Amino acid sequence: MKKTFGMAFAAASLTLAGATASTAADMVTTYQEEDARNGVKIGYLDCDIGGGVGYVIGSAKEVSCFFKSTDGKRTDNYTGAFRKMGVDLGFTTKSRLIWAVFAPTAGYHHGSLGGVYQGATAEATVGAGIGANILVGGTAGSIQLQTVSVTGQLGLNIAATGSSLTLNSVN
Repeated sequence: MKKTFGMAFAAASLTLAGATASTAADMVTTYQEEDARNGVKIGYLDCDIGGGVGYVIGSAKEVSCFFKSTDGKRTDNYTGAFRKMGVDLGFTTKSRLIWAVFAPTAGYHHGSLGGVYQGATAEATVGAGIGANILVGGTAGSIQLQTVSVTGQLGLNIAATGSSLTLNSVN
């Protein structure tokens, strides 16, 4: 009982921290917003994550993403997989994940977000739930996703895992 309560408390704490960080990151939406690495926010990556069952040791779900620049002139589609390795118990229906995208300058090239992003995920879902993701990586290029993101989902699930997101350009 104590372990279950402790795990739920830890997941809720990470979720609250992730929600706060996500809200703070989205407060200013100007095209020339700089991040801590002196980069410029160039847009958002909006991802739909397929539903599925989490097994004791992990899960893998399909991902479909859409990049939209902050000026609305550029769009790009990506597909891939979101994999978790660790404690992932339960099931989720379709989830949604939104990241801010940063670059050293205001430019974006087709397919720039393709690559592998790795890190950690914590989720708690009973009916409607949220999760926090800390993922870094991508291509050898300089475009970065916002390090911390929040996921909204439906289902019955608890997860504390190592995670990876693989993105491939569709166009």
